Amino acid sequence: MIKVILKRGREESLLRFHPWVFSGAIAEIQGSPAEGDLVAVHALDGSLLAYGHYQIGSIAVRVLSFDDSALHPEFWEDTLARALAMRVACGLHVSAADSSTNCYRLVHGEGDNLPGLIIDFYDGVCVMQAHSVGMFRARKQISDALQKVYGPELKAVYDKSSGTAPFKAGLELIDGYMYRREGFSDDEQVVLENGHKFLVNWTEGQKTGFFLDQRDNRALVGSLSKGRNVLNLFCYTGGFSIYALAAGALHVDSVDSSKKAMMMVDKNVALNGFDESKHTSLCCDAIDYLKSAPEGKYDLMIVDPPAFAKHRGSLKNALRAYQRLNAAAIAKVAPGGFVFTYSCSQVVDKESFALAVFSAAAQCGRRVRILDRLNQPCDHSVNIYHPEGEYLKGLLLYVE
Repeated sequence: MIKVILKRGREESLLRFHPWVFSGAIAEIQGSPAEGDLVAVHALDGSLLAYGHYQIGSIAVRVLSFDDSALHPEFWEDTLARALAMRVACGLHVSAADSSTNCYRLVHGEGDNLPGLIIDFYDGVCVMQAHSVGMFRARKQISDALQKVYGPELKAVYDKSSGTAPFKAGLELIDGYMYRREGFSDDEQVVLENGHKFLVNWTEGQKTGFFLDQRDNRALVGSLSKGRNVLNLFCYTGGFSIYALAAGALHVDSVDSSKKAMMMVDKNVALNGFDESKHTSLCCDAIDYLKSAPEGKYDLMIVDPPAFAKHRGSLKNALRAYQRLNAAAIAKVAPGGFVFTYSCSQVVDKESFALAVFSAAAQCGRRVRILDRLNQPCDHSVNIYHPEGEYLKGLLLYVE
């Protein structure tokens, strides 16, 4: 076993169960690890601290266990079984006959003690994305463990790591099925979320095919949509739009620049049997559309843009972009209207995002109240020792 020896005093974060070892904390590496190898992490005094995947970069080791469980052949099955048990406890995985929701996130990286791994479950299909070389190299073991954990309920395991795994020479970054039950050949299927139907295509859709992290926030939008004119910006496949229509919105406009996404929105509207005259799909730039929209046309807006900052170097520009976007929304929403505004940029913390929205409100000069602070749902769990896992933040605003 290759040993990673830490500098004096740099073991403190691991003793507090933080799952990352930074390259600057390393005093010595005994051996020549390949990226993705399982390594042992030791303090300078020789005491064993953890086992994890070695990688080249600022994060040098992603910790899998603080004991020797990562060495055991049943590690993957045990860890995935614990992840599923938490979803069962949260009411997200129940029998098909009782389920109004059959899609959820099974593994949320560090939140489920599997740094670098995402697995989303779509009614028997697990879509996997590796964000590290170590997890990419473990795909077969993970797929085998999923088959044991889910048993006959599992229809397929699809690996979609080509856009997430670090590019390294020798890695075959080609998406494809790791497992398919005999007779299962679909690349998309209809899933349920709180009783609403959504068509999910995991081979062609963004990320794993659907944004599961807004489930609770979509339900909140639905609870406030009755009798309102709704604008859903950056709508992707129309999750918020479906909830608003189901709740009795007068009309919903869905805006996204992706033609494929807008086609899926129309399919989801039809799939749920809504009156198509109450919905309009607009394939255009969401920011341009908001700027040109008449003031007061909408009394509920959803502003859910893609990540404006993917690293700290772009943080300042991202905060300015959030301020401009929210200023436009606050200026245009009707008096007595709601604005749901979000940031999914991990490097933008809750305080910075709230300050950007405050600056936007001040710029508009309108009376604005914060009614709720919004987060990611329970299946996107945050390891208490890894607060960096809390990436989704939002505000529900009331604008006079």
